[in-house]
Amino acid sequence: MFGNAFQGWHLLIILVVILLLFGAAKLPALAKSMGQSARVFKGEMKAMKNDDEADAAAKAASAATDTTVDGGTTSSEAAPVQRSTDPAA
Repeated sequence: MFGNAFQGWHLLIILVVILLLFGAAKLPALAKSMGQSARVFKGEMKAMKNDDEADAAAKAASAATDTTVDGGTTSSEAAPVQRSTDPAA
């Protein structure tokens, strides 16, 4: 249905209509705004990726510091040792 809808001259007509709607003076400002938005978006995505990597490293470090005690429970999960106060024992 739309196999040949956007040939070269169709795109030229679309560009002319955009130029008429926005005007030649506003197009550079529009392009600059879109570029800045893309730059901010990339920066935020990079920051999110770095945060995820830092969280994963922190989890790995905390898992490495836990030591296992009797039967696989970690030392932070192990029950406290109760000492007898009876002198006969």
